[in-house]
Amino acid sequence: MIDHGFVAAPPPAALAEVAALKPAPTTTDGKVRDLRALPWTSIDNPESRDLDQVEATEKVDGGVRLYVGIADVGSFVPRGSATDQLAGQNTTSVYTGVRTFPMLPERLSFDLTSLLANQVRWAVIFETLVHDDGSISDGKLYPALIENHAKLDYPSISLWLDGKSGPPPGLVNQPTLQEQVRAQDQLSQLLSDTRKKHGALDFDTAETRPVVDASGEVTGLVAHQQDRAGRIIEELMVVSNRTVAGALDAAGFASIRRVVKTPERWLKIVAYAAERGAKLPTEASSIALSGFIDKMRAERPNEFGEISVSLVKLMGRGEYVGHRPGTEEIGHFGLATDQYTHSTAPNRRYVDLITQRLIQSLNRKEATPYNFDQLAQIATHCSEREAEEQKVERRVQKSAAAMLLQNRVGEVFDSLVTGASVKGTYVRVSHPTVEGKVVRGDHGLKVGDKVRVKLCDISVEKGFIDFEVV
Repeated sequence: MIDHGFVAAPPPAALAEVAALKPAPTTTDGKVRDLRALPWTSIDNPESRDLDQVEATEKVDGGVRLYVGIADVGSFVPRGSATDQLAGQNTTSVYTGVRTFPMLPERLSFDLTSLLANQVRWAVIFETLVHDDGSISDGKLYPALIENHAKLDYPSISLWLDGKSGPPPGLVNQPTLQEQVRAQDQLSQLLSDTRKKHGALDFDTAETRPVVDASGEVTGLVAHQQDRAGRIIEELMVVSNRTVAGALDAAGFASIRRVVKTPERWLKIVAYAAERGAKLPTEASSIALSGFIDKMRAERPNEFGEISVSLVKLMGRGEYVGHRPGTEEIGHFGLATDQYTHSTAPNRRYVDLITQRLIQSLNRKEATPYNFDQLAQIATHCSEREAEEQKVERRVQKSAAAMLLQNRVGEVFDSLVTGASVKGTYVRVSHPTVEGKVVRGDHGLKVGDKVRVKLCDISVEKGFIDFEVV
């Protein structure tokens, strides 16, 4: 963390600020909406304590009204405070798989601003009308009092929805909440189908996480794949972020957009598809690429994870940019949408906290708290910090993988080339799923090539895993 410019522990000034905070009142004066009666639930990782969002739906004529409640972090973290400066430096929570470094001090992210089950909390509500054809309208943003009626998790909800288990804790003997989660599942499928018609890309990169025992020894690496419950939350958050972006534009507020630009290496993607029997147009098209991805999922299921990794590498990563209302959108190529921001995780991402401050000023009918130049500067900083965060996570994952492989130097593995540039050539092996650098014999290799490599050296401390081509 320190090597990559992060503050690894909250400074005393931030801890003192947070220790002095008092919980928000749990009643309204009648002027602010009380939505505690809605069937709110949260779905997150089993171990998650920083709960940023809860969801509820309501059937209406011609569609579904979606309510997403977002933790009120802005009221507890004043602009310019020591806590804000900490969040503004790190800009993100860092999840290494071995240890989590929250963006905010734990009393905030795990307690005061976490939407914990059976606790009354203030939240910022994103309300969206989703029509039967999957289109959206009538977006509203406002504060309300809410209560999370069940903390649910991805694995158990997915098993239940897939008919492989009974209702998980939190839904047992709760028919209203069960019906609510099923309604969210149906809504997410409608939203997913609609986005795919417009070219949204559906990858499966099977990211790995280290398994560490009580003594700190790495015992394995587990592939993390998107499950059914994960897709519910993904779709509901995507549509809510679109609602927020549209509302800020309509109010004339500059904002921060989350973008994935049209791939500069599109012709390499075209060549990659051609090698697998598919033809893509010479002009970048998310619809055509989405069709190719579906084709690969159906025809090459055993290779689909590798194909996903290769395409993601060729596309390039997302970033944050400042946006003026009325100007041309860069858009998010992977999600196939123009208006898109990040606003649903203010406990974990600084951009989301900044966006929440914009929303709160809008609700109070105040002037925007940030001008365009300030937002553009914050966006650039957050993009830079995100890149460093990914390096920290990869470094820890590589150290964990190196620890797992330390007795296998000299063994030969089947691998996939995942990166090939002037910075070096990288390959990914499957058993266990780890990535390393080709230090000898990489001439002429390109992304997507399959090659046999020998593990020639490792360093647990530095996270080095070195291969040579056999």
